[in-house]
Amino acid sequence: MKRCIRVAMALTMVLAAAGAAGCTKERTGGDTAPAASASASISSGGETKPTGRAKVGLVTKTDSNPFFVTLREAARAEAAKLGADFVALAGKFDGDNDGQVTAIENLVQQGVTTILITPNSSTGVLGAIKKARDKQVLVIALDTETDPPSAVDATFATDNTAAGRHQGAYVKAAVGAKQPEVIMLDGTPGSSVDTQRHTGFLQGIGMADGDAHIRGRQSVNGDQNKAQQSMENLLQRSPKINAVYTLNEPTARGANVALKAKGLAASVVVGSIDGGCQGVQDVKDGKYAVTVMQFPKKMAELGVDAAVEFAKSGKKPSGFQDTGSMVITDKPMQGVESKDTAWGLENCWK
Repeated sequence: MKRCIRVAMALTMVLAAAGAAGCTKERTGGDTAPAASASASISSGGETKPTGRAKVGLVTKTDSNPFFVTLREAARAEAAKLGADFVALAGKFDGDNDGQVTAIENLVQQGVTTILITPNSSTGVLGAIKKARDKQVLVIALDTETDPPSAVDATFATDNTAAGRHQGAYVKAAVGAKQPEVIMLDGTPGSSVDTQRHTGFLQGIGMADGDAHIRGRQSVNGDQNKAQQSMENLLQRSPKINAVYTLNEPTARGANVALKAKGLAASVVVGSIDGGCQGVQDVKDGKYAVTVMQFPKKMAELGVDAAVEFAKSGKKPSGFQDTGSMVITDKPMQGVESKDTAWGLENCWK
């Protein structure tokens, strides 16, 4: 009997050891590092090690504004060309900061290796961006700088102060010898694009905030309907104007509708910024006098290129890279470099 007990105990120990070995093997398999396609970098002791394939997440301000549609599709095409995975999310409306924060968090959970973002607020997404970067995600701002710019790894964008300055200089020249009497239709408060374009316009036209010749000012979030409503309200208070600043082309279209209704479209110089194909056509059709063209396709392609390079080598871009701008008008003004709408239609948003 004792011998049988000893044999049984020995057999039990052998089976237990075998079972433990099997469990250890299964557990080790479950903790295997992700394949190269899942991440561009693995952090080890603070060192970033590239693993090969990029997964790029894009967060735009909205998914309907033609500028961001162009940027998104250019990024998607470049990612496909270079063999990178691509995911696009957006805020629900221009100014939807909370929606962008949620989008960043979702992309991190999906395992993206790079996030490209056009921030609605230059400060409102900083916390979410920091969490992403802490997880070794490369973050690049497109079109809109963060505040501070160092909150992201790099920025690929228009020099928006310069673009605003070009608009202001043109409007001043087009008004001629008259004193500019201006209405300003701004964008989203807190956005660096809004601040920089507004500041640049005032520099170009030779004014400062608070100038008595700024007859009205309203933030319209880049929305055409809001711009039209605000323009109508501002014209009721200040009908004797000869110049309008607009943040972007949807804003300019809204302003034009309001001015036409008042019979003022022919006597008021309206300037804008974007350079979309529809905007260039608007200038050609006389809806507004000038637009300053940006190049969102270039922003998107540079961003995706940097993401793919980061996946391959761990190399990160840094600093601000100006993607350029160009004044588009069929009524050139002395001292303001410009191209006509024929050139604009050939080059819009490339």
